[in-house]
Amino acid sequence: MLSRTDLKKIARARLEDAEVLLQSGRYDSAVYLCGYAVELALKARICLTLNWKEYPFSKAEFQKYQSFRTHELEILLHISGAEAIVKNKYFKEWSDVSTWDPEMRYMPVGSTSQQYAQDMISATKTLLREL
Repeated sequence: MLSRTDLKKIARARLEDAEVLLQSGRYDSAVYLCGYAVELALKARICLTLNWKEYPFSKAEFQKYQSFRTHELEILLHISGAEAIVKNKYFKEWSDVSTWDPEMRYMPVGSTSQQYAQDMISATKTLLREL
């Protein structure tokens, strides 16, 4: 299991990694890590909402919680308890981030523009503050 504190720390670390990648011209990877940062922040928020000390991590830990075993940001936002706030107050940021998919790791190198990576990092920063 991963504690809520650890999830938040990892989310911030992934965002910092994305910023380094952006500065190095590695836009695809920067965007990819932003998605994971938001995913982790949503899972931390789910812990807060459900009063869980930890979030399931391994396959065995997820046996009783299969509906929580997802990388789909829309589903995680819905069960986080923060959907109304995020979609009303941070619509643009959520629109930028919600295009993320873990399958982006298979996109050809150079698929992402510098501007999109910058927008994704900016949106991720905002959402991590809220979540």
